[in-house]
Amino acid sequence: MFPSSNSPSKAYANIGIETGVMSASPHKLILMLFDGALLSIAKAAHCMQAGQVAEKGQAVSRAIDIIDNALKASLDYKAGGELAERLGSLYDYITSQLLQANLHNDVAALDEASRLLRELKTAWEEIANDPAVLAHQANKPAA
Repeated sequence: MFPSSNSPSKAYANIGIETGVMSASPHKLILMLFDGALLSIAKAAHCMQAGQVAEKGQAVSRAIDIIDNALKASLDYKAGGELAERLGSLYDYITSQLLQANLHNDVAALDEASRLLRELKTAWEEIANDPAVLAHQANKPAA
């Protein structure tokens, strides 16, 4: 049920994350994905500076996984049209920056990926405060 860990605090944290995911709106889930990718990039930068090659690679891989298999995969190209296409291309660019950073220990590439994700996250946060979005979410049936 829980990941094998000798740390009760890690198990408790995992339960908190799982509970947050289960109770979050789709909009909040996207924000959580941005947070996860940004945390992974920050960890990769730390590991890069500390010379922890394997850990850096794992953190970069986690960020790429979140971007490709969650953020990009959630795009609706039919409904989103050109905006979804542009976001998909931006996610591809961010992924390429992360690969560049990992291969060449390029802190600037990590910074660029992080900056772009923070800008997208800020835009999502602003959308959350839009009354039209709030009204739309209120009219959706519970899953």
